[in-house]
Amino acid sequence: MKKPNPQNCTFTEFRNWAMVNYLLATGNRLRTMINLKIDDIDFDNNLIYMLKTKNKKQQIIPLSKQLKPILQEYLGYRKGNKEDCVFCSVYGKQLSTSGTENIISKYNRSREVEKTSIHMYRHTFAKKWILNGGDPFTLKEILGHSTMDMVNQYVNIFGKDLENVFNSYNPLDNFIRDTRGEHIKIS
Repeated sequence: MKKPNPQNCTFTEFRNWAMVNYLLATGNRLRTMINLKIDDIDFDNNLIYMLKTKNKKQQIIPLSKQLKPILQEYLGYRKGNKEDCVFCSVYGKQLSTSGTENIISKYNRSREVEKTSIHMYRHTFAKKWILNGGDPFTLKEILGHSTMDMVNQYVNIFGKDLENVFNSYNPLDNFIRDTRGEHIKIS
């Protein structure tokens, strides 16, 4: 996740870094990401308009405050017209799914990341969303699913993760943490 220096890195290195950040911040599928146009990012209202999704339903998600400056810097570096794809080849052309999979796989391996699948970013987004206290119903909307079934498949929480979540949200543990010494109402 270390940011490359735009002054002395290649376009592809900076683009790949921006793509990884985009995937981690949005949970988007590969096809959604490679079809994203510059004009689909509304920096004024902090929104991302996803017009090409798997279920063919257009979707709008918030632009994260951490992703916003990354995309602004990348697009300043990238240049291009508003109807161009955000993430493109060195020639300004749309990336293919297989080419992007290879690009990200190489990028990950060069940083000693063992799991190189682009879809793992979607799983990571979903899992971290839940572990950070996000609710599953909002996650369902962000991921663009019509039911909770698929969300449940993404969020396989086990082992230490389950213990941490359990301790964070367990009612008794939270009652004990209440330092005000108030009486606890049982509902």
